[in-house]
Amino acid sequence: MNEETVPADLKVRGLQVHIGKSHVLQGVDLDVTRAPLALVGRNGMGKSTLCNAIIGLQDISGGSIQWRGEELRGRRPHEISSGGIGFVPQGRRVFRSLTVDEHMRLFASRIVEKGTGWTMERVYDAFPRLAERRRNRGHELSGGEQQMLAIGRALLRNPRLLVLDEPSEGLAPAIIGQLVELLRKVNAEGISILLVEQNLGMALAVADSVAIMTAGRIALTLTAAALKADSGLQQQYLGVGAAIH
Repeated sequence: MNEETVPADLKVRGLQVHIGKSHVLQGVDLDVTRAPLALVGRNGMGKSTLCNAIIGLQDISGGSIQWRGEELRGRRPHEISSGGIGFVPQGRRVFRSLTVDEHMRLFASRIVEKGTGWTMERVYDAFPRLAERRRNRGHELSGGEQQMLAIGRALLRNPRLLVLDEPSEGLAPAIIGQLVELLRKVNAEGISILLVEQNLGMALAVADSVAIMTAGRIALTLTAAALKADSGLQQQYLGVGAAIH
């Protein structure tokens, strides 16, 4: 099946979002299929607003967001999550007073009964450092450990689509490499990926395709290989001075 005929699980059409007097999203069209997709662009282009709109945290002025044929506009975040979309927010947003284990139990409680793929034990296997820190509270974790926790709790919802907003922010290169490997593995097991990233190297390592956002619109969608090879496009849209290797 070629790329043009692959059905999109998530379809965003003509999406409009106003925040105060600002017209942040100005007719966004985006398709997310089984192949991982990265969304990149300079700061302030509307990437995080798009994530928040998809998962129900941002009111929509116009347009449509369809998930597996059902309209998401007007649904609450917990309904969208229960429908199969997991979210890893920018800044991690872990609970400072809860331990790692308490975070896990909070998000896993409804899923364990279903006997589906991601359990607490499997998350701890994927992130051994979290297993070591399972009794530590959120405020005692490093940035990398908090990001592992944010991804782990999202996986415990056993989503069909994982939306990640700037997961590499503030992380050491070694931790970023671990996240790349995990996301590719997660995708190979059937979970779609929408990755919003400022780190172009990570975006190209994870995604098959890349959508470039400028001024509240999707300016261009192309393969990760094509963007990696074109330093001119990197400079034009992202301000990257040299090709990513």
